Parts: sequence; structure tokens; C-alpha cells
Amino acid sequence: MRLSALQSAFLDWLADGDEDGAQSLPLRRAAGLAIYQNNYRASLMACLVETYPQTMAWMGEADFRAAAAHHIDRIPPHSWTLDDYADGLPASLSAQFPNDREIGELARIELALSQAFVAADAMAMKPAQMAGLDWDAAWLKVIPALAILPLDTNAAEIWMALAEGQVPPVAQEQQKASAVLVWRQEEMCRLRRIDGDEAAMLTLLICGPVLFGQICEQAVARWGEEEGILAIGQWLARWIGDGLIAVTQA
Repeated sequence: MRLSALQSAFLDWLADGDEDGAQSLPLRRAAGLAIYQNNYRASLMACLVETYPQTMAWMGEADFRAAAAHHIDRIPPHSWTLDDYADGLPASLSAQFPNDREIGELARIELALSQAFVAADAMAMKPAQMAGLDWDAAWLKVIPALAILPLDTNAAEIWMALAEGQVPPVAQEQQKASAVLVWRQEEMCRLRRIDGDEAAMLTLLICGPVLFGQICEQAVARWGEEEGILAIGQWLARWIGDGLIAVTQA
């Protein structure tokens, strides 16, 4: 058997544990193979437990581990680094628990937080820079360590309560469209709830640098001149204060 074929067969066996497949491997002693498979599954489980502590706290350790084991049985690693394995669990939990939508959303929040922590660095604009900026020529963009997650439940409030060691609220569906903002500021990951209007404006900046004037035009088209300009001014001040905005001059 060629090395590439052996590696492929061994990976297939690690993922599914098929006994017939084990017979084609040179290492046929069951005890030896069991060590490899136990290490494989334990490593994947440890990755998921480490990435989703609050999701596990919400579900209970036994139920979380059972759901994670189901995910491991179905989804093999897809990247050269084990760190990337965790990114498929939110979708898996959503599929496993369609009537408990907060579970999948909790996992999405935790995944976004872990990704924000390792995202590329960027120089964020400081509030003191606002006064001397040529706003007619200002191109605005968000920092890489930022994500906007639309939510249908109060998963953000549940996560924050769990993270602070408090009793979490009962899971509820949201009555209005909203989202949670996840970002990294000065080596600390943060999140806060934002409404649909703020999320829509901030999403424009995620696609790439946008002229400040274009953002204002979008706001005026949505809410009229007075309300639109006021809203953008208030949001921009908060975005810059939160370290969300990087700016370049044309």
C-alpha cells in the first residue's frame, strides 16, 4: 500500500471506526488502533470543550459532550490545524436542536469571540483624531477583529450572564430584529447588543472602505436628513470610542 493510500485509509478509519476498514491497515492489533482512535476523539472533544465553555454550561456537560460526540462522528477535521475544527459546531448544534435555537446562537457567539481574539491587528481610530479629520475625504472601514451576528433569541444576554457567573435568563425568541456585535479592543474581546438599524449601517463598512459621505447618504435615504445625520453622528462616535473603526485618507 502506498503511503498516501495508507494515510487516507487511516484517516477514514479514525473518523468512522469501521472494523472492516481496520483490516486493511498494517497495524492490525486492536489495542494499538484503539489508542490512536481514542487520542483522535479526545483531541477533538477537548477542542470543542475549550472553545464553547458557556454553551456547555447552558446545556449541561453531559448533553454538550453527547452533542459534540455526534458532531465528531459526522464531521472530520478539515484543516491542518486543530484550532479550525471548532468552527463547524454551531451549525451542527442548530441542526441537532432546532427547537432550542438559543443553543446554536450561543455557540455562534463563542466562535465569533474566539475568532476575534486571533484576528489580524489593525490601528483603530482614536476619538481625539475626529476633530482634525477631513470628513469629505475620509474612507472608513472596520477593524478585522469584528463580526455582526443576527440573533433570533436572547442568546447574547444568556452568554453574558453565564460569563459573569450569574443566573441566566430563560431562553426567549426576540420580538424585533437585532444582532450582537463581537470585536476585540486592546487585547480584550467584547460584545454588545445592537439593533437592526445600527447593524445595517455597520455592515456597509464590513464589505470594504466606504466614503463617509456615502454612509451619510444611506442614512438620509433611510430616515431623512435630520434623523439620518443625527443617527450616523451618534453611532460613529460610539464606534470610534469602541475601537471599531480604522480610517484612511483619500
